[in-house]
Amino acid sequence: MINKSNTFKFPHTKERLLNSIGNFFNEIANLTGFAGRFFKELFKPGFEFNEFLKQSYLIGCKSIALVGITGFIMGLVLTIQSRPTLVQFGAESWLPAMVSVSIIREIGPVITALICAGKVGSGIGAELASMKVTEQIDAMEVTGMNPFRYLVVTRIMAATLMLPLLVILSDVIALYGSFIGVNLQGDVSFHLFFTQVIEKISFMDLLPAFFKTFFFGFAIGLIGCYKGYNSDKGTEGVGKSANSAVVYASLLVFIIDMMAVQITSLFI
Repeated sequence: MINKSNTFKFPHTKERLLNSIGNFFNEIANLTGFAGRFFKELFKPGFEFNEFLKQSYLIGCKSIALVGITGFIMGLVLTIQSRPTLVQFGAESWLPAMVSVSIIREIGPVITALICAGKVGSGIGAELASMKVTEQIDAMEVTGMNPFRYLVVTRIMAATLMLPLLVILSDVIALYGSFIGVNLQGDVSFHLFFTQVIEKISFMDLLPAFFKTFFFGFAIGLIGCYKGYNSDKGTEGVGKSANSAVVYASLLVFIIDMMAVQITSLFI
């Protein structure tokens, strides 16, 4: 016999579940409204071009070293790990083509976007959250400035335009890392390696991979600005904004990539 009085009961489980679902859809609605306001402010006159250039430098140039090192290691490790399997099937000559297609179509854009989600997304979220906590955003509104256009629009646009350039740089460095990996256990000339790479890459490999990076950059900038601009008051809110910006931006990168793969498969 089971003593029902000793069984553990989760208090208010149904209410908590309903509240979680309600908070999720409320967050989606607020994020959609935030994105709608961005597009509304974007096409109004008075774009803050100087701030846009500053954010492009901070997002793009300041991330080159991290993206470059990550790309080199990614190409090198992928080549070294793939070689033994191809050797077993006598297809070692396919190694440059296989690695290049893998990097350009999928691994390069996604890994670079995740790196930027961690660096750029958290930076934007923490910066705007700290401005929210110290009431700098309120002070800008009092002086007659449009803080949304100055802080949010410029950062989202900079992230949207800089990420594709970072992905291109990462892909090039990753291919060079792959070239180094091939020559660790073989002897392939630079010309032969990149000739095989170019021969196996088609236009349908480049276009979807490049096009979806704009959406990656937009998602990272949007999430970072949304979490920072709507941060809770207090120093604890700064940490929460930075952390949630990284988590949600990374998740959104995977969702966008999944959708892009499904759409691309319809035309290939």
